[in-house]
Amino acid sequence: MLLPLVVLMHYLKGEEAGIYYIDSTKLAICHNKRTYSNRVFNRISKIGKSSYGWFLGFKLHLIINNKGEIMSVKITKGNKSDLSMASVISKGLSGKLFGDKAYISKKLFHQLLSNGLRLFTNLRKDMKTYLLDIEDKRLLNKRSLIESVFNVLKKHMHLEHTRHRSPINFFVHIISSLASYSISKLNPYLISSSFSSNSLS
Repeated sequence: MLLPLVVLMHYLKGEEAGIYYIDSTKLAICHNKRTYSNRVFNRISKIGKSSYGWFLGFKLHLIINNKGEIMSVKITKGNKSDLSMASVISKGLSGKLFGDKAYISKKLFHQLLSNGLRLFTNLRKDMKTYLLDIEDKRLLNKRSLIESVFNVLKKHMHLEHTRHRSPINFFVHIISSLASYSISKLNPYLISSSFSSNSLS
């Protein structure tokens, strides 16, 4: 079951539009109260931290295009940093990649640039400012597009729940949710200078 779904995801890959967004989201496998008693995933999951706090489970690292279509996806243990996965999941893409401050790294910037992909992020307070093209600034400010995609995946495709009874069941469920999203017409997307009426941001 798992292999056919992986093949399906390959064929459902989005259009290489040259404008991409990168981010990750948590995939908790149990309630925090059961973190140290969970036996189903105790050998393969890790404790991670998201903007919502600590969790036991995995991370879904995702790249979408400006149409909200999935371009690349990786599932890692919960403690894997976003920065360490950026060059892995962006392999083969060229154009512009927009991310949050978690992806700030001179090394990553130059690495991606050498592969034809320019990385854009907001600046930390201690960083020097730099001028951005008006269009690039607009696109950077639309990073919430990928949050809208996560919202659809979790609320409509039930991406995250804590009732898995085996690791295989977990991975089949995740890939099924991603495939269902790719087939559906629920993806938010960008048009000209604003979100479309279908956007869920």
